[in-house]
Amino acid sequence: MDQEDRIALFLDYENLALGARDHHGGMAFDFRPIADALAERGRVVVRRAYADWSYFDEDRRMLTRSHVELIEIPQRMGASRKNAADIKMAVDAVELAFERAYISTFVICTGDSDFTPLVHKLRELNKRVIGVGIEKSTSALLPPACDEFLYYDRLEGVDIPATRARRGRPARVPSPEPQHVEPQPVEQEPEPQPAVEEPARDVDTLSVLVAQTVAGLQGSSSGQVTASGLKRTLLRKDPTFSESDYGFRTFGELLRHLAGHNVIELAEGPAKGDPEVSLPEHGDREVAFGLLRSVVLDLAGDGGSVALSGLKNQLQRARPDFSEKKLGYRSFLQFCKAAATNGLVDLQWSADVDDYLLDAKPA
Repeated sequence: MDQEDRIALFLDYENLALGARDHHGGMAFDFRPIADALAERGRVVVRRAYADWSYFDEDRRMLTRSHVELIEIPQRMGASRKNAADIKMAVDAVELAFERAYISTFVICTGDSDFTPLVHKLRELNKRVIGVGIEKSTSALLPPACDEFLYYDRLEGVDIPATRARRGRPARVPSPEPQHVEPQPVEQEPEPQPAVEEPARDVDTLSVLVAQTVAGLQGSSSGQVTASGLKRTLLRKDPTFSESDYGFRTFGELLRHLAGHNVIELAEGPAKGDPEVSLPEHGDREVAFGLLRSVVLDLAGDGGSVALSGLKNQLQRARPDFSEKKLGYRSFLQFCKAAATNGLVDLQWSADVDDYLLDAKPA
């Protein structure tokens, strides 16, 4: 139990409940998907929700059953109820950060950018911060401030109702005088179509992101790159990152998929279930170097040189799926420098043409 993260949960309940209702066709907010998501991340020791509960009678019972402490922020004449809830929630969170040193993670459930300074302060106090918000009502400023941000709409167990367009009733236009009108066929109303699931995001884009991240970690650290360390780095780059958005149930499943496509390699790591991740040293990388050399040979002819500009297009004509980023290189120039280091081409800067020139070395 000592290795578990202790989590304190703070809900700006009005922001979440009204956001779910307004952006998802009157959908009622359900606390259970948030509780399930946090159960996978640690032990929740504090659960508090802030609102004027006279407006959320049914929700109050639902939260009480989930052992959430309800903090009453009554509406008063001449006072801003919203600001009162925000201030109370921020003060309680900071106070808890000082009083309960064992709490390592704070979960701030809101989409309001007013809580961004609170997130910064908690991280300054060496606390991990997870945000939760409704995607369409979350300020763009809030997710990048957090260590991780979960969109409530994407959590497992949240059923978004299909939105249906309202059909207007046609206006009745009076005829100036009776006249014979040919009967017109009755237009059938189109049958409601089932809700289409949101397609998984582009896995090729993810492959580039993972390869670049692994390459960066290998270059900046002499130690092993583990799956857990890779996931933390991906979340630092994009706190909204989630493997489920790409159609994978777990991060391990995602890594196995990328390993099967030779984007990365997996080996036994220092801990069970936390494999070491590296870029392939052979295979696709050697094939890509060979492709570069052969294209340079074809373009250069006898004793000629090939300019770097436009060379990548020539490689993609020969191999449409070529991408240096999938191999972990940040740029095509970096890829060519690696090929030169491996002795397949010669790369030199030419002031005459204001570009790099490549020559294929003899086999």
